[in-house]
Amino acid sequence: MKKTIGILGGMGPLATCDLFHKVVEVTEAGTDQEHIRVCVDSNTEIPDRTAAILSGGADPVPEMVRSALRLECMGADVLIMPCNTAHYFYDQVTRFVRTPFLHMIEETAKEADRLGIRKAGLLATDGTCRSGVYGKAFRKYGMELISPSEEGQKHVMDVIYKGIKAGDLTISLDGFNGAMDELEGKGAEVLILGCTELPVAFEQFQISRPNLDPTRILAAAAVRFVGGKVKEPGSR
Repeated sequence: MKKTIGILGGMGPLATCDLFHKVVEVTEAGTDQEHIRVCVDSNTEIPDRTAAILSGGADPVPEMVRSALRLECMGADVLIMPCNTAHYFYDQVTRFVRTPFLHMIEETAKEADRLGIRKAGLLATDGTCRSGVYGKAFRKYGMELISPSEEGQKHVMDVIYKGIKAGDLTISLDGFNGAMDELEGKGAEVLILGCTELPVAFEQFQISRPNLDPTRILAAAAVRFVGGKVKEPGSR
């Protein structure tokens, strides 16, 4: 019997759509029936993860657990979630579920190591940057991870919150481009799109810089986990 992927979504809705889209996109399939069954809970009641980490905002864990259990009851054989910052709470959520739960940041670190990356620049929310979840994962593989300056980080947050989350595609990218220039100037071989709104931003704003997309990496890992075949790079 074909296995099912469960997406713990809503953090945010566009990032959830992007992960579902990439699960379909990376799957090698010739018919509808050869694709993976996917259950999605786009739970927009989950409080903001960055606010919870940095300023005592509402705890997102109870709603995340409710979604995980809901997906488990729907028959999911593996869980994934399209929010990097939410992985700060990963251990608190997984102790309530029996279903395997892939870790986006660990999967990204493994892929960067496989590609031979030694130094990467992190583009992420303040919560993800300050939580250290990426730094911890990348250090395990002997890789260096650098973040933007305080000013550059403000521009990254603007693109995430005032741009993609707010649906404003007219936002100026000057500061964001400066933050990326800064990271590349410090030797970053690739940019880690460490917020799931950022792959959406790169596509919608047609940004072409060397990067690793954790959303796509996670989608491919989930497809492999349930026994699906992942398309080779460049195949259609």
